[in-house]
Amino acid sequence: MMRVPATEGMEPAADRHTAAIFSTDAEWADHLVTFVRAGLERGEQVQYFADVTEPGRVMRTLMDRGVDAASAARRGQFVVTTAAETYLTGGRFDPDAMVELWRVAVESAASQGHRALRAIGEMSWAVRDVAGADRLLEYELRIHQEVFERLPLTASCFYDQRVVPHDALQVLAGAHLTRVGASGAAGPAPSVAVAPLSDRPGLRLSGSAGYESRRTVVSAAAALAGSPTEQVTLDLSALDHLDIAALADIAQAAMRRLPARVHILGAPPALTRMLHFFPELASGLEVTGR
Repeated sequence: MMRVPATEGMEPAADRHTAAIFSTDAEWADHLVTFVRAGLERGEQVQYFADVTEPGRVMRTLMDRGVDAASAARRGQFVVTTAAETYLTGGRFDPDAMVELWRVAVESAASQGHRALRAIGEMSWAVRDVAGADRLLEYELRIHQEVFERLPLTASCFYDQRVVPHDALQVLAGAHLTRVGASGAAGPAPSVAVAPLSDRPGLRLSGSAGYESRRTVVSAAAALAGSPTEQVTLDLSALDHLDIAALADIAQAAMRRLPARVHILGAPPALTRMLHFFPELASGLEVTGR
């Protein structure tokens, strides 16, 4: 088996997993052209995973904007495929299968002589009734450590504000440490936000983790439980509120990792009090104060 090339000489992992947010066709084209042109100039293989966009339109837009995508396609440097063939293989979304797909795709790009892999994924499929779509946030949180810290991959997740509801978009975009598209900042912030830590394996929760944000906390807990690293941190220093149901989700995720423990950083006093009253929830947690 070919050894997957390392990430030395590439941008930091936090800069290689981007949420590109747009609300017009012109903004979509701007993101597309900028991203693809950069990859072709660097000798990377570039792939586009289309969902609502007709694949031929991707090629036409690039050619109209002065990017010779046709020549790149002929030499195997530019590939347009679909979400059904990538994210939704087998008719469902499976984060573990997608992590493996990235590993195989990077290895394939290297075997063809490309410096690295660069990919665009349209994420509009996540708002349809697709099996496993509810695991997208878990996936976006996991791949910082499982994919971008380990593989020479640069990816841009395309989020169309005309398709993805505002609340979901804000949470999903927040799971990326880099975002482009100023219009994505419009509207109220979610009650709770979650993002990967840039300096160590783990996540940061901020805001108020209560009933209205249960799905976000469940996804964060699943990402913690699924982390392949021995040490994982959950930073709660920016969290204003954590209810007992959210604590139970986090504690259950931690117990799935035993004998390794989840290090809780910046634990609010309320969490310490809850663990005092419900000590059975503390077995997988290592708690420190602010």
